[in-house]
Amino acid sequence: MYIFTLNLNPLIHTLGELSSQKNIFIMSLISKLTIRLKRHPKRVVFPEGSDPRILQAARQFASNSLGVPILLGNRVKIKSNAEKLNINLEHIRIIEPAQSDEWDEFVKQFQGLRRFSNLNEKDTEQYLSDTNYFATMMLATAQADALVSGATSTASSALRPILQIIPLLPEVSTMSSLNIFDLEDQDTGKDRELFLADCAVVPDPTSEQLSDIAITTAALRFHLTNKKPHVALLSYSSKSTTSKNPTVAKMKAATQMARKKAIDLGLPMEIDGELQVDAALDPITAKTKKVDGPVAGLADVLIFPDLHSANISSKLVDTLTRARNYGPILTGLSKPAAEISRGATASDIFGTAVMVASQSIDHKLLYPTDNCEDLNEDVTEI
Repeated sequence: MYIFTLNLNPLIHTLGELSSQKNIFIMSLISKLTIRLKRHPKRVVFPEGSDPRILQAARQFASNSLGVPILLGNRVKIKSNAEKLNINLEHIRIIEPAQSDEWDEFVKQFQGLRRFSNLNEKDTEQYLSDTNYFATMMLATAQADALVSGATSTASSALRPILQIIPLLPEVSTMSSLNIFDLEDQDTGKDRELFLADCAVVPDPTSEQLSDIAITTAALRFHLTNKKPHVALLSYSSKSTTSKNPTVAKMKAATQMARKKAIDLGLPMEIDGELQVDAALDPITAKTKKVDGPVAGLADVLIFPDLHSANISSKLVDTLTRARNYGPILTGLSKPAAEISRGATASDIFGTAVMVASQSIDHKLLYPTDNCEDLNEDVTEI
């Protein structure tokens, strides 16, 4: 029996050196996307509308003129909590599902879904009274552009409606998730964003699933940053020629599959594996270990072998470093959605909302020029 272990020390050490103090962190990616969202505002629905962190994030989203936050829940409770927090609800939409204008139409549309076609009206209404289901229907019917859930719901409660209602992208067969760490290199002052996957959805992905995860994570990185992704499929070894460990073999196979998919889909990216995390992130370590290739020392997308290693790594980095963490953002879906941690702060939720809202903007509008630093307007700071 093989026991797979992943040494997390290099990842934590590298990210710790890259990150600055959390309360003074320069959110470069968020800043760029916020400026772009001002020109292409979007509607983001929050199923847990009365939660204080959601109220704070929604107020920030609206105040920055990024679009319309839609809060679901009991109207009286939402207004009461907002009043306690001294939060102005101007330009924020509140919907109490059963009292909404969309209710009757959603009942019909929900019963029209193949999975729920045998439900009677009473059972259908019971489903839609769950704000997670109602929010997902808003997303599916283009009543909202993006969805952010999970602030108070369990992962299964937040994910189930999305899995049942939102179709996958035609080119993939796996829904997965990623976390975005927005960093600043203290030595060079340069910005660096790291995308970690899959941190929340697939427990033990196959090689085929890992190739999907790599492709969709890299595609979202390119969409949000306009930079060519460098994807590393991680293991405890780097390009081993002797290991018989099945997880190493899985990562090698996934690398080959992802390369082929990237070529077939015409996606601009570099991909390599299997790689140790320090050799993937640090050029000096890669050189010392004689690990070469287009990704060695340059990785900005990290694909983990399983949910255990990805989730533990993400939470360790989030807890032990001062980097900004956004997500988990769901990938492989035809609509933008995020299933955030119940431990997320209002700032985390706002940042995640910016990410998924930006995901819904056509790439040619998000980046009208080839230069990812060109904001295409006179605004240079928020």
